[in-house]
Amino acid sequence: MTARRLLRWVTLTAATVLFLYPFVWLLSASVKPRPQVFDNALIPRNWAWGNYVEIWHAAPVAAWFLNSVVVSVTAAAAVTLTSSLVAFGFAYFRFPGRTALFGLVLATMMLPAAVTMIPVYLIWNSVGLAHTQVPLWAGNLFGSAFYIFLLRQFFLGLPREVFEAARVDGANHWTLFWRIAVPLCRPALIVSFVFELKASWSDLLKPLIYLRDPALYTLPRGLKALSDQFGQAGEQRWEIVLAGSVITTVPLLIVFFLAQRHFLAGITTDSRRG
Repeated sequence: MTARRLLRWVTLTAATVLFLYPFVWLLSASVKPRPQVFDNALIPRNWAWGNYVEIWHAAPVAAWFLNSVVVSVTAAAAVTLTSSLVAFGFAYFRFPGRTALFGLVLATMMLPAAVTMIPVYLIWNSVGLAHTQVPLWAGNLFGSAFYIFLLRQFFLGLPREVFEAARVDGANHWTLFWRIAVPLCRPALIVSFVFELKASWSDLLKPLIYLRDPALYTLPRGLKALSDQFGQAGEQRWEIVLAGSVITTVPLLIVFFLAQRHFLAGITTDSRRG
């Protein structure tokens, strides 16, 4: 093994340990009794598996988990479908002002979320949906500039001759999109879906703004409620809060593990095209 390769492996190992340590500490602290939570020992001296039982009794975690699944999957599916439709339009069709319109779409990414927060809330409030789960995902029905840009790059890389041949065979525009573009760009679509699933799953701001009924809470909003009740300003039962953090984090790890092949394929393909 050369010195360069050895240095590379040492660097990667150190970086891996650095990134894994907080999660390992979280797992360890979540199964410790209260007095030992912050003792920084990665292997607990005493195990308290009952923390995970207590959290299910202390809060409706199952309902929060289901709410997060519904909201996150719906939001991810909505933004992936709508953004891919818009991206395909920008990539396939040739029309006057296409470049300027695409630049205008990208310019919307420059708007801070705080600028549109109040107007968007007023819109949802005017239609009577301000205190429901709808605002958490329905905005994705209008697409996302980031995913439109990402998917357009993939669609531009597809051979145009394939679409022209399909047009000669009588395929309409929807068939071109659904039967040709979507299967060929599946890694990019999975990347978009996983990105948005992660963003929606871990989002706390929107649930804080819109959700008032604890039965509608998502996991991050519920974790905030647990932190208020058992954390620094509450009963000082951090083991309960940390167990809730593990329950919130582990599903995302499972999703990435299941989708990593497509996820990494999408990232590497996009980097080569860039």
